[in-house]
Amino acid sequence: MDIRRRNNVTVTGNPQGPAVVLAHGFGCDQNMWRLTVPALAEEYRVVLFDYVGAGRSDLSAFSQDRYATLGGYAQDVVEVCEALDLRDAAFVGHSVSSMIGVLAAGLAPERIGALVMVAPSPRYIDDADYRGGFSAEDIEELLESLESNYLGWSAAMAPVIMGNAERPELGQELENSFCATDPDMARVFAHTTFLSDSRDDLKSVGVPTLVLECAQDAIAPREVGAFVHEAIPGSTLVTLDATGHCPHLSAPEATNEAITTFLAGLR
Repeated sequence: MDIRRRNNVTVTGNPQGPAVVLAHGFGCDQNMWRLTVPALAEEYRVVLFDYVGAGRSDLSAFSQDRYATLGGYAQDVVEVCEALDLRDAAFVGHSVSSMIGVLAAGLAPERIGALVMVAPSPRYIDDADYRGGFSAEDIEELLESLESNYLGWSAAMAPVIMGNAERPELGQELENSFCATDPDMARVFAHTTFLSDSRDDLKSVGVPTLVLECAQDAIAPREVGAFVHEAIPGSTLVTLDATGHCPHLSAPEATNEAITTFLAGLR
């Protein structure tokens, strides 16, 4: 199989520079990074892709069994890195892709040499002394709503996820992205995302890691950022002066500065 076609791989930026892989979150595609790419393109070889089911990926490559776990998505990441023969790439993952990056780094440590987690959450459901931001009932209702009316769910949830109510065009963009995603494949990815528990995987991270959280985020509250930071030895935590779950769209300057500062420190 042509991995580049399967995942609609795009390579831009400086072909001689260190590789940076940008991975989108649930219901999104690589276009969500368009405000970040210019900040990286001069110095870095920038790799973008779409998970199967999103963007311009090859929908015929979708497998419900493979993508029922985050490990299936992580395998896609590894295969993209192998197809491009990337070594010690910096993996920048938004939301659930942060945890996919953790798994991919474990599968192919020679391919991924650093992690940037943008609004990560290893578990969305509260558990004992862990606060993920949602009760089990909340997530059950969210998934039931998504199952019964995906377009309606997208219209209702996109503004909540994006935040920034005073900038409705941002929520509209996210809604449009959700609606452009194949509904059946989105349902699988949603279940995989919102029912996942990657807390134990964080302890195995052995590469330089930047954790980027937002000052206000309805999906990944600051307790989650603190948990991730504490769980990953030697990680750096930066709290962005940003609202919502997509700071690369709502606060691109601050997000890009944090990412480029971290990457510069690796060189």
